[in-house]
Amino acid sequence: MSQSASRRQGAPRHLLDPIETASRDEIAALQLSRLQWSIRHAYDNVAHFRGKCQAADAHPDHLKTLSDLSRFPFTTKEDLRQTYPFGMFAVPMDQVVRVHASSGTTGKPTVVGYTKNDISMWADMVARSIRAAGGLPGDRCHISYGYGLFTGGLGAHYGAERLGCTVIPMSGGQTEKQVQLIADFQPQIIMVTPSYMLALADEMERQGMGPDSCSLEIGIFGAEPWTDSMRAEIEGRVGIDAVDIYGLSEVIGPGVANECIESKDGLHLWEDHFYPEIIDPETGRVLPDGEMGELVFTSLTKEALPIIRYRTRDLTRLLPGTARSFRRMGKITGRSDDMLIIRGVNVFPTQIEELILKDWRLAPHYQLEISRSGHLDELAVNVEMRPDQPFDDAACGAAAADLSHHIKALIGVSTRVNVVAPGGIERSMGKAKRVIDKRPKG
Repeated sequence: MSQSASRRQGAPRHLLDPIETASRDEIAALQLSRLQWSIRHAYDNVAHFRGKCQAADAHPDHLKTLSDLSRFPFTTKEDLRQTYPFGMFAVPMDQVVRVHASSGTTGKPTVVGYTKNDISMWADMVARSIRAAGGLPGDRCHISYGYGLFTGGLGAHYGAERLGCTVIPMSGGQTEKQVQLIADFQPQIIMVTPSYMLALADEMERQGMGPDSCSLEIGIFGAEPWTDSMRAEIEGRVGIDAVDIYGLSEVIGPGVANECIESKDGLHLWEDHFYPEIIDPETGRVLPDGEMGELVFTSLTKEALPIIRYRTRDLTRLLPGTARSFRRMGKITGRSDDMLIIRGVNVFPTQIEELILKDWRLAPHYQLEISRSGHLDELAVNVEMRPDQPFDDAACGAAAADLSHHIKALIGVSTRVNVVAPGGIERSMGKAKRVIDKRPKG
């Protein structure tokens, strides 16, 4: 723990919600009551979910114990795609006060909605997360997550305000200005992706700001996977405690789980609002705590978009609680699908494939190459020109510029596109190797 943040070790007990230190029996009783409500709410108000339940011979009356949840069907991104944009909502649109969206597996985004009560609960969960990370009322919180349809910026913003922090809503980009404002406004907390924090650290050093002169004490990092070695580098270079936050738009956004500053031994899941399961990704069978598998969430209190058994595709395991009574999730070791996370943006190879197929000049042979420049991930798209198209610098440059523009506009990530000659992409006898990851391991 950094010297500057040692005063924050462990949230004052009077600030904790009583459920955070309740017995497992008390937690389970609350979960069952809320789960029964959530299943009934979704069944009665979401035709798509009700149809899947009827096909699986599952009815809300069947839910007598927590283990009975396994009788109900999973929800996937495909369900959200089929019901785009608002077909999974369980309340009339005049009760939906906000929508957010994230990248889907096609050009259409995954849309999520919130009632006034959902927004309030979300703010409570992010406030709880910041408090778990060592944040206190009165702290200044510099938010560098992106604002807009992405849930990161506004999710962090409302939670910090709910805790009683002074919010500095910087959003992403303008690295030099970010560091200048940190120097001027003297925030104690920063919320940002870990890769961008390292870019900020580079700029801090360029401006002569060292750990001793930096006001920051806590960094709350999420939206992309990061390693313990990255944590050590951030803590050493900036002189802060680096704490992990987890969430995903379909479940609510950031604030589903958070590390506690006093232990930093995995993310405690806020189980009073989000019920976790670990399943075998191949069979769908529920696995016992401690076994590695795919993380699945069921919302317990959401009104606008109750999400039942949502397959996150993140591979992890459930562990006993330490600093809180809630269970923890281990480090995410990978995914059960092919989604990439590039600078906090979810990218599916199929999204890029769809854009390639729309361009008559380009052949459906491509590879995505991920590398790291400094501390930031970079994505290159290598794609073939069709044999019947001219292959010269002008033609390749025009096709590359168009594809790069469409990827940025529709998916939200900047790419370098390399158009190669017909036959230039290696062919596979089996499943095509679409992704080449050149990032350093560990």
